[in-house]
Amino acid sequence: MKILITGNMGYVGPGLISKLRQSHPHAELIGYDMGYFAKCLTNVNFLPDNQLNKQIFGDVRHFHESLFEGIDSVVYLAAISNDPMGNKFEKVTMDVNCKSAIRMAESAKKNGVKSFVFASSCSIYGEADDYPKVETDRLNPLTAYAKSKVEAENGLISLASENFVVTCFRFATACGHSDRLRLDLVLNDFVAGAVTSKEISILSDGTPWRPLINVLDMARAIDFGISRNASKGGGFLVVNTGTNTWNYQVVELAEAVAEVIPGVKVSVNPNAQPDKRSYKVNFDLFAELAPDYLPVFDLNRTIKDLYSNLTEMNFNDHQYRKSQYMRLEVLNNLQSKNFLIEDLSWNW
Repeated sequence: MKILITGNMGYVGPGLISKLRQSHPHAELIGYDMGYFAKCLTNVNFLPDNQLNKQIFGDVRHFHESLFEGIDSVVYLAAISNDPMGNKFEKVTMDVNCKSAIRMAESAKKNGVKSFVFASSCSIYGEADDYPKVETDRLNPLTAYAKSKVEAENGLISLASENFVVTCFRFATACGHSDRLRLDLVLNDFVAGAVTSKEISILSDGTPWRPLINVLDMARAIDFGISRNASKGGGFLVVNTGTNTWNYQVVELAEAVAEVIPGVKVSVNPNAQPDKRSYKVNFDLFAELAPDYLPVFDLNRTIKDLYSNLTEMNFNDHQYRKSQYMRLEVLNNLQSKNFLIEDLSWNW
């Protein structure tokens, strides 16, 4: 088996590479990434990409069809990966998250690739906390990031067939430790705040709903997508990916962190503007289709794992929201030094 992973040098990639190396020890794993976040390593013993057979540095917006020769499965992780980045780089977000994903899927199918796995998001449900949303419910994307994921799903539908199986995982909000840790994710941010200042300051009123999934459980789901055939969900599958026990209000997440890390004070902003990004999600379909790939992490274990790793790193950066742990800050820094041009292409 030969698997191509785009965007492997991000937050999800290290855990996915490790999982695939374990599940498919004889597979040829190939990474394809721009390398924006290659240096953002956290508490590692070795470069996680060393477990690949090959690393290619490239832009998903500009690829050659020869990339897909002999490839069996493509995992599309490449993305402008959150709302702050999407808001600043709106056109790039649509180009990378949507248009390039569709073009890659077209080329992959043309070159005999059997499966295409796309990392979508539950954020496409937007303001939808009245009941847990299922895959057939109306979508309400509120941001450039969410809209790009909807458009990508729509563009991939017509490409799918029994011989080209497309799986779109609508992932819950990612959390947990990674060899390339992000702190611009709600739970990770709370743990970082607790470690550095013994305070968690919730920027909203704490009431918005978020479903969560540990980043290592995302890797388990993607492994299912790689091996899935059309008899399990059809040639084209969109599936909410997470677990029903992980639907939490933001304030509940902060309180859970305070229970694990002693002496932490939680505060909310009662005067905050309402956060319309509030949604509960139903994950029954994923449980039905992929019983052997269900999440194994719970909230408590995830918090303890983050706490342990940050402690081992002697993490004490009170200004972490302006550091390399925030993906937008990395891009801003690269642009300020003229390494990236306006469209986030390398300046060489």
